[in-house]
Amino acid sequence: MSTQSLYPAEMTPDELARATAAAMYENDACSRALGLEIVEVRAGYARLRMPVRDDFLNGHQICHGGLIFTLADSSFAFACNSRNLNTVASGCSIEFLRPVHGGDVLTAEAVEQTLNGRTGIYDIRVTNRAGDTVALFRGKSAQIKGNVIPHTPSGTGPE
Repeated sequence: MSTQSLYPAEMTPDELARATAAAMYENDACSRALGLEIVEVRAGYARLRMPVRDDFLNGHQICHGGLIFTLADSSFAFACNSRNLNTVASGCSIEFLRPVHGGDVLTAEAVEQTLNGRTGIYDIRVTNRAGDTVALFRGKSAQIKGNVIPHTPSGTGPE
């Protein structure tokens, strides 16, 4: 059965993660405009891909760090919201390890390290097409009120 026809309470954790990611992506004009592709999402995990376009290059003709940060931050967002609890970044840092050139494809893999109450820590590794690590990002998440997909009790229909 498609996750589209289920309510959150009726989904497995991975179905819920995919449905939450689809709902977020639909409302995420930035990720769509940058050409970010959701490769995989499951509870506490997300992997996104981004082609490095010519308009992403800075004055040194390498990918602007802000765009690498955005890819990592977006994968962090999909991972930390994967349980359908509205969650935002409360802090993050990034280390740029090597330059990225136009025409490359970057992949950001976000992995939940800990989730304690309303706070989580996520590590994101950004790699190039060759598999080289180009950046490491760490994000701290904070759960806020609400859900990405509204909860509807099983069998009661849409809200």
